[in-house]
Parts: sequence; C-alpha cells; structure tokens
Amino acid sequence: MSGPYDDIIDLPHPTSERHPRMSMANRAAQFSPFAALTGYDAAVRETARHTGARAELTEEEKSALDAKLRLLVPGADAAITFFQPDGRKEGGAYVTVTSKVKRIDGPAHEIILTNGRRIPIDDVLEVE
Repeated sequence: MSGPYDDIIDLPHPTSERHPRMSMANRAAQFSPFAALTGYDAAVRETARHTGARAELTEEEKSALDAKLRLLVPGADAAITFFQPDGRKEGGAYVTVTSKVKRIDGPAHEIILTNGRRIPIDDVLEVE
C-alpha cells in the first residue's frame, strides 16, 4: 500500500542546531490553564462558605443557662459553647472551648478563661 507520505515516513525527527529542545515541564506549562480573573476563585469560595445564624434561646433556656453561669467560679473547669461571629460575612459558627475559668468580668459582661480567651456572656449557648 502506498500513500502520499511514503517518502518522509521513515525519516528521523528533525532537531534544530540553534535552538535546544524544550524541557517537558516548560512544554507542559504552555498548555496550563490561564486565570484571566485574578481572585475570582477566592471570591467564589468565600461566597460558598457556609455560616450559621445565632440561635434564639427560650425563656426557660435562658434561666437554665443563667443558673449554670452563677455556678462558675474561678478555677473551675468548664466547656463553654458560644457563638463566634464571622469576620467577613453575616452569621458565624458555634464553638466549644474547654478551659479553666479565670474570672467573670461583670462590667464587661465577659467570661475570662485561663487560656486568655474572653467570651461575651450574651454569646454563650451552653455551659457544662
């Protein structure tokens, strides 16, 4: 069987004497995706990130929480679940921190833990 390229089919691959062969990494870089919109992926990820809403406590839950808060004394171990607002978006997430209570600051309305964390009492959901 003969074809139009029979005269060149068995010739060696041409190589330039002036230009060295391109490395495989550089060759692959030519075909890598181009990010025309810088920061677009980060903006999409930020928009897709889920934040929760703050839970509203009933009067019974508030009184039970108030009773637990009165039992907190300096040096007591406590697991405190509180609402931590998101710095970039509306909403936030509930976080549980386990530490010893350093003191309760009445005027500032905060619980101060020995690890240095300050938790606003209005954000507390549960104390164990």
